[in-house]
Amino acid sequence: MSVRRLAKVQPESFAFTDETRALADWWIAKYPEGRQHSAVIPLLWLIQKQEGWVPEPALRVLADLLSMPMIRVLEVVTFYTMFQLEPVGKAALIQVCGTTPCMLRGSNDLMEVCKSKIGPKDKLSADGLFTWQEVECLGACVNAPMAQINDYYFEDLTAESMGQIIDDFRAGKAPKAGSYAGRHTSEPAGGALTLLDPALYDGSAAKKIETLPNLPAPEPAA
Repeated sequence: MSVRRLAKVQPESFAFTDETRALADWWIAKYPEGRQHSAVIPLLWLIQKQEGWVPEPALRVLADLLSMPMIRVLEVVTFYTMFQLEPVGKAALIQVCGTTPCMLRGSNDLMEVCKSKIGPKDKLSADGLFTWQEVECLGACVNAPMAQINDYYFEDLTAESMGQIIDDFRAGKAPKAGSYAGRHTSEPAGGALTLLDPALYDGSAAKKIETLPNLPAPEPAA
C-alpha cells in the first residue's frame, strides 16, 4: 500500500454544518456509552460529504468530539483509501478501475481519455472541476471496464463514452450512471440467457404446502 499523507495546504479551521452535526450526533448515539470511538468512520465520511475531502482541522474537531487521541483518527483516515486527503474536483471525482478484468476490457483507454481531458492522475485539474484516480477492483467486473464517479458506478465504458461523460460534467450536466452498453444490471451482453421463464423465480410454479394439523404440546420433562 502506498504511503498516504495529509495535504500540505490546509484550511485554518473546520466546523460542522448544522445538518452534518445532527447526522453526526445520530451516528454517535448508535454506540453504547464508552464506545463512541467506533463512530469515527461514519463521521469521517460525513466530513468528506460536507467538504469534498477530509482536511486536517476536521480530524482535530472529530478527535475532540469523540474524546479520542488525534493520532487514532489520523491512523484511520490514512488507512482507508475511500477518504480523500486532498481537495478533489468540484464536478467529479473519477475513479477508474485498473484491475485485470477492466484492464483487459480497455480501462487503459479510459485513463488516457482522463489524462488528455483532465490532466495527471491524483491531481486537481487546473479548473478545479475534476480529479481522476486509478483504483483497485470495485467489484463490477462483469460490466468492465467501469469507473466510480462521485457516488455512482458507470459501466461498460468506452473511450468515447468516457469522453462524453467528462464533457457533460464540465457543462454542468448530470450524466446517467449504470451501463453504457444497454445492459440490464449484470446480465450477459445481449440479454439474459438463463431463467427466461418467470415461473422459475416468481413463485407461481412452487408447490403449495398443506397446512399441518395442530400437534399436541410436548410433555414437560420429568
